[in-house]
Amino acid sequence: MRLNGKVAIVTGASSGLGKAIAEMFVKEGAKVIFSDINPYDGILDKNAIFKKADTSKDKDVRKLVDLAVSKFGRLDIMVNNAGIGLTGEISNMSDDVWNKVIAVNLNGVFYGVRSAAAYMKENKIKGSIINMASILGQVGFRGAGAYCSTKGAVNQLTKTASLELAPYGIRVNSIAPGFIETGMTKGIKKDKKANAAIIGATPLGHMGEPNDIAYAALYLASEESKFVTGSVLYVDGGWTAQ
Repeated sequence: MRLNGKVAIVTGASSGLGKAIAEMFVKEGAKVIFSDINPYDGILDKNAIFKKADTSKDKDVRKLVDLAVSKFGRLDIMVNNAGIGLTGEISNMSDDVWNKVIAVNLNGVFYGVRSAAAYMKENKIKGSIINMASILGQVGFRGAGAYCSTKGAVNQLTKTASLELAPYGIRVNSIAPGFIETGMTKGIKKDKKANAAIIGATPLGHMGEPNDIAYAALYLASEESKFVTGSVLYVDGGWTAQ
């Protein structure tokens, strides 16, 4: 198994990409803290613990690291996946929407990077930190100004953290999914016109599946990517190649 003996935290693990990543990590031998603000409805065993957490709060993120260490003895992998996708055009976007997206999608990732890095540095663990970005951190998208802004910032946070942590052997990378079939995109699937537009703009001609992202995370979490840091791994069906 590719993650045998490793301990991981995955935020946003109750659904969508986070759930797929956390469950795959367990199958590949890791002990995993599943974290989310919503309950997890899957089956957990001795190698998987669910902990409710609001990643927009630094204290909640720090408690996740403490839990991983107290229950499993260490932390090797941090996946900062939790995110929200509130929409609205910039010209009439409320402060509330803007601040909520920033709090979860950017601040939450920062707290995760900071807490994991501090623990790994102190304990001389050459770990892997994985941040969830998006193709919308590279290209714009109407009605998603706050989301696009946070995902672009996540990539820059990733690159800077990778430089700062490289001397300690800690790798920091981000994954940039294209449009994946999850709860966040179900509205697109139901709208024939919107769905056709997304499919038409994706060179491979279909949306991705959560496991497409989980396999990318597995690669970045494993020793197979030991020479990879500061990278943005696009898993987008060719969207950003255009």
